[in-house]
Amino acid sequence: MRNIFRLVLLCASGPLLLLTGGCTTGRVAGGGPYHVTAYRPHDPSAVRVKVSLSQENVYVMEGDRSLMAAAISVGMPNKPTPKGNFTIYSKQEHKRSGSYGFSVQGDRIVPSTGGGGGRYVGYPMGYWCEFAPAYGFHQGFVHPTPRTHGCIRLKGEAAAKFFALVRIGTPVNIAATQPEDATIGPKVQRVDDSRTPDPDPHIMVSDAAFEKPSGPLLE
Repeated sequence: MRNIFRLVLLCASGPLLLLTGGCTTGRVAGGGPYHVTAYRPHDPSAVRVKVSLSQENVYVMEGDRSLMAAAISVGMPNKPTPKGNFTIYSKQEHKRSGSYGFSVQGDRIVPSTGGGGGRYVGYPMGYWCEFAPAYGFHQGFVHPTPRTHGCIRLKGEAAAKFFALVRIGTPVNIAATQPEDATIGPKVQRVDDSRTPDPDPHIMVSDAAFEKPSGPLLE
């Protein structure tokens, strides 16, 4: 059963640990909360998102001002995150996967790909921000190496704060490297959820699966 849950987590590209908006360095063990500072933009229309695939970092910028920087999980070599220039064109706070999830059969909850008996509940992909068809930023586990099927995962409250910073039309640039890798990148605290225990399926099929920030969204 544990291996099945791991497969669901991997396939869903679905949910981080301690980070500030660019002031603190260090490593954080997996399994705990990931506290991220996000700053309110002066001009929301000037917000830009930059993704560094090699560093597995996302930088939310307003000109030269860093509003938020966080560790992310990106696509595996055989299922890469697309490179290029995009825009956020869809946002959904409580999105669930249509391909991977759980079959609820009374008190029994088992991983499912949508077939079979029982009530299907898609794997949670909270704070979904879609930038290309079937590709989006969303809440999920973050690993130290590429892990997703192309989506970009942010852990815990980082996903909620990212969701609050971007809007429909926010530009997104995804590249192997970003100029911010040399300046902001070294200050981003890392995340390793590779040993995080499997989530309780009873939580995963409820609204509790969508982790809320522990404090204010934007400073």
